[in-house]
Amino acid sequence: MKIAVDAMGGDYAPEEIVLGAVEAVKAYDFDVVLVGDEKKIRGVLSKYGAKESDRLSIVHASEVIEMGEHPAQAIRRKKDASIVVATRLVKDGHGAHGAAHAVVAAGSTGAAVTAALFGLGRIKGIERPCIATPIPSKKGITVLLDSGANANSKPKHLVEGAIMGYHYAKYILGVEKPTVGLLNIGEEASKGNELCQKTYPMLENLKTISFYGNVEGRDIPKGTVDVVVCDGFVGNVILKFGEGMAMFIIRLVRDTIKHSGFIAKLGALAVYPALKSLKKRLDFTEYGGAPLLGVDGSFIICHGSSKAKA
Repeated sequence: MKIAVDAMGGDYAPEEIVLGAVEAVKAYDFDVVLVGDEKKIRGVLSKYGAKESDRLSIVHASEVIEMGEHPAQAIRRKKDASIVVATRLVKDGHGAHGAAHAVVAAGSTGAAVTAALFGLGRIKGIERPCIATPIPSKKGITVLLDSGANANSKPKHLVEGAIMGYHYAKYILGVEKPTVGLLNIGEEASKGNELCQKTYPMLENLKTISFYGNVEGRDIPKGTVDVVVCDGFVGNVILKFGEGMAMFIIRLVRDTIKHSGFIAKLGALAVYPALKSLKKRLDFTEYGGAPLLGVDGSFIICHGSSKAKA
């Protein structure tokens, strides 16, 4: 398998992205194509004593789409942008003749989604692709979608997300009978805004999934359902809040121990393995990225602040 990585996307590109690719080809059985400014990529490789090989190659792209640019306009204008070129590699034969099988991108989410839509197209029956993000929960993982691809959704788009999330949980995560919940401000069918009220009966009448009903924000970490659907605006707010809260809790525990007495520090040393395990479970870099479901190809979107580990 060959994976095209947008080496120029993200807050720490290209250095952290290139370093992540170098480590990935050492650890896993796949090849990586770094797409972006060839000179800068080679500079990072040289800096850390790495080099091109059969497993790690470079495809030059002369342009970069910045975070503040309008996604659709930028994709149309910058035909040689790194995210556009990376997506084109997947379109060109899904791995045939040196092209790639999948894209990994950590830059502008809007640009990534637009590049995937223009470059790969949608799968049959899907109007709005969505990002499916794994959220750690009491029971394992809850899939949240959409978590940022579409800020404004219609009921049919949430239904599409429910269907894709159900099948993702079943066939990729291995959940035998996934349950799907609609994110709302109450459990009753009559609760919520117009979007939720119109979506609820559509999901209730859908026979191809197991619809649980409405769920609330607290149900996500509880693992009440396997899949939670919402519009991309709400989903992204939840995702960013959860990341911030997880980091806050970790820092709070660390600072509390640091300013505690000897006995407390001794106790912390005893539970250090458990604390380390907790930090790993809450760390978004352990999950790396989230798939963009609904496009005709494999496309993974990473956090904009991703470093090499992610």
